[in-house]
Amino acid sequence: MKGLTCKTRNLKTNPTQLIIYWFLLGSFYSCSITKYIPENERLYTGANLTIQSEASIENKADLKTDLQAVLKPQPNSKILGMHLGLYYYYKNQTEKPGFINKWLYKKIGEEPIYQSDVETYEVEDLLLNRLENKGFFYGRATAVFEETDKKAAVTYNINVPKPYRMEQYKLDTMPTSIGKSIEALMPETVFEKNMRFDLNRMKQERNRIDKGLKQKGYYNFNDSFLIFQADTNNYTNKQFDLFLKLKNDVPQKSIIPYKLSTINIYPTYRVSDSVSAQTTSYNNKQYIQEEEFFKPAYLDPFITLETNQFFNPADSRNTARRLSTIGAYKYVNIQYQELDSLAADGSGLLEANIFLSPLNKRALRAELQVVTKSNNFAGPAFSLTLSNRNLFGGGETFNITPKIGYEKQLGGKQNSGNSSLELGIQNELIFPRVLFPIKINDDFFKYSIPKTKTSLSVDYLKRSNLYTLLSGTALFGYLWDANRYVTHEINPISLNYTELLNNTPEFEAILENDPFLRRSFDQQFIAGLTYGFTYNEMIDTQKKHQLFFNFTLDLAGSTIGLFGKDQGPEKPKTFLGFEYAQYAKADIDFHYHFNFGNEKVIAARLFGGYGLAFGNSDVVPFVKQYYSGGPYSVRAFNIRSLGPGTYNSDTSQNSVFFDKTGNIRLEANLEYRFPIISFLKGAVFADAGNIWNSKENPIYNGADKFDGNFLSELGMGAGIGLRVDIQSFVIRFDLAAPFHDPALPKGKRFDFDVSEPILNFAIGYPF
Repeated sequence: MKGLTCKTRNLKTNPTQLIIYWFLLGSFYSCSITKYIPENERLYTGANLTIQSEASIENKADLKTDLQAVLKPQPNSKILGMHLGLYYYYKNQTEKPGFINKWLYKKIGEEPIYQSDVETYEVEDLLLNRLENKGFFYGRATAVFEETDKKAAVTYNINVPKPYRMEQYKLDTMPTSIGKSIEALMPETVFEKNMRFDLNRMKQERNRIDKGLKQKGYYNFNDSFLIFQADTNNYTNKQFDLFLKLKNDVPQKSIIPYKLSTINIYPTYRVSDSVSAQTTSYNNKQYIQEEEFFKPAYLDPFITLETNQFFNPADSRNTARRLSTIGAYKYVNIQYQELDSLAADGSGLLEANIFLSPLNKRALRAELQVVTKSNNFAGPAFSLTLSNRNLFGGGETFNITPKIGYEKQLGGKQNSGNSSLELGIQNELIFPRVLFPIKINDDFFKYSIPKTKTSLSVDYLKRSNLYTLLSGTALFGYLWDANRYVTHEINPISLNYTELLNNTPEFEAILENDPFLRRSFDQQFIAGLTYGFTYNEMIDTQKKHQLFFNFTLDLAGSTIGLFGKDQGPEKPKTFLGFEYAQYAKADIDFHYHFNFGNEKVIAARLFGGYGLAFGNSDVVPFVKQYYSGGPYSVRAFNIRSLGPGTYNSDTSQNSVFFDKTGNIRLEANLEYRFPIISFLKGAVFADAGNIWNSKENPIYNGADKFDGNFLSELGMGAGIGLRVDIQSFVIRFDLAAPFHDPALPKGKRFDFDVSEPILNFAIGYPF
């Protein structure tokens, strides 16, 4: 280990040695590979492309990228400038390759690509074909090899002529019905006058028209029925007219629209069912089920299909998605069957069958976690969720979740409590519809129907040598998707009651020393409203640029304050005998992901939060305050150990023996994620952040106050991570060390101390 440490330190302090090392290693591998190349062969090292044109080319870079895509074969890959995959291929061909060489060949080995494997005439034909697809007809392509003793590369020289450009885009003669429908779609064409002939844009136009016709009821139409014809007879300067036509012999049923004649819903469909079912008519739909599993009046609003409306695949997808969100069904399958008869207007008729496969009535889910918390506390947590689906025949779900957690302080300088025990139970009832005194038109929620969520929970927390905390929470609110990316959640009723029990003398001393902390525990009753807005593009996993934005608002005590009882001057108001909190708290959380491809991602995050106490409160309740540090925050600092501001508990005369919190929080994170092998992923990251108080807490000696110097008071750290990612279940290990500690005196804060790094263990990605 000493030798390894010494080498690493020397390479770090002398980068020239590192460069020489990799150069010599690369030369060694190159020489080793060269001796294995057969005498009559040369190793193919790749292709270059040169483009010459008669005139300037629009989007030349895109054209070159398109042409480079057909250059084949691809040469052998390199890792840090070395053909390691090729090297282990050759080593594996020896009589005794050895176990390590065999294993490395299996993982990264690749067969050699020689000059003889390159068919230049095929590539030349592909290049000319790509040019023609882009409107450059009658171009030329030639290939020239550049050869050395053991290696060869090829250069393709492309001569690009002046392109053909469109003068007019016209619709050819078609049958009346479909002709009018296509004509109505023409103004939205992707074509424009003087555009270059482009086969890809023609495919886009065919797909666009096919999609538009499907939305107008043309159930049997296919984009392959459309063809384009270019006519250059009227021009001599490389211009053409483009005509859209129907192919000959298109089936008659493909050029007529279809209407829905009958809609059948099977709320309890099972493939193995053979029992005769009963049929109930509701809102011009047929509900067919053995017994009433799901009440038609509650299921009907989720179905956007209507009889006598034209077939539209968007309505079908919308119905399937809405039904899937109920939470009572495992599969949703919508099938259409053509009927032999026609409608009075000549349209075709379809029968829609919606097959719904229910989930099991009851389900049990167990969750075991290893958690890390404040002051080096760590331990297991176990929860069990029992679900009862479709409780009242309207898609309702009832969940009951008991939980237990135990934590032990594994180390650290503070000894406020060496263990904690948490017990709790949550009851949640979810209705897949709006429960409101006034009826709300379902058309207002076209994308999805809101869910009404009610919950009641009780928690018991005992921290040894400190206190026992008993708390209860009740919520009533609504959750719905406005579209594919936007989600709203509003809880007009949010109640929380906490009672501090069994205070120890040690904790009383803490409260006596910190009056702000005492005030944050005194206000036992919190009643208010919460709202959350989420915009999430992360669901599009193939998207290059992904955004995530979340805004939350927590407003407590404003409404209940109207009924508060005045206890006299300098005393807080009460409601039903309870002192209640009044505050407003807002958070903004922004994420950005840049996907390189091949699971390589740059992920960035910005977070800002502010809590304002007013009226009955001079401090935000403890459970609503911010903290910084930990596996989902600034990972170079222990959870809840960073800040507030520049406070340093080691040098302060007023030591803080409790979690460090504040009413202001700012954080920023940057992370590069990359694959290692199979399900193992790696990361390199940097974090910055801190918490502050807008009103000084005397115990912090003014170090916690937020002012214009906040940027110099950010805690900063960097590190590396290892993630086990198995089908979106992620176990994460992050090792980080601080390089800017705001608790240190000015001038000494920048110090990348790697002697005592922080190891973070968590489930899921941090952002």
